[in-house]
Amino acid sequence: MKKFRALLMAVLLAAGAGLLAPGPASAAAPEPYCGLVWGSLMKTNDSTGTVATYPRVINVRTGQHYCFDRMVIDHSGSVAGYTVRYVDKVVQDGSGFTVPLRGQAFLQVTVNAPAYDDAGQSTYNPADKKELTNVTGYQTFRQLVDAGSYEGYTTVGLGVRGRLPFRVFTLEGPGTGSRLVIDVAHFW
Repeated sequence: MKKFRALLMAVLLAAGAGLLAPGPASAAAPEPYCGLVWGSLMKTNDSTGTVATYPRVINVRTGQHYCFDRMVIDHSGSVAGYTVRYVDKVVQDGSGFTVPLRGQAFLQVTVNAPAYDDAGQSTYNPADKKELTNVTGYQTFRQLVDAGSYEGYTTVGLGVRGRLPFRVFTLEGPGTGSRLVIDVAHFW
């Protein structure tokens, strides 16, 4: 019993002297999800070209990645400009009608590229304009909808599960084409 009391006193004295005190708390901010530091504000890149020089939209596709879901809009030439932003509702080009879309948040993606050629013929004709790709099982995406192509601009509505951070960038190729890429993170 005397040994126990002596050991207890030694531990209490050491704690009181600061020898067994816990280390200082870290003041560093928590690590962002997957190292992503994107935001959720509008991203835009305006073109200096004219509608006559804009490339054409030729495809829309999606993919799943470990930290984000990805949407790609394929162009027949170099991307001429875009605006990607969260909106309360996605509206149809030309008419302004609301486009129904699944999800808790909505990204309106507008590219400076028509989805038709100079003769008015479609350069991108999806099988279902209300389901551009099948995003069943995606962690973030809920629905992609064709919101129209009007006066040289094409809009795609992207329904997501919440207002999450996203990034936008362009890639050249394949061939003389290019791609507009929109990644939406799974978490903040």
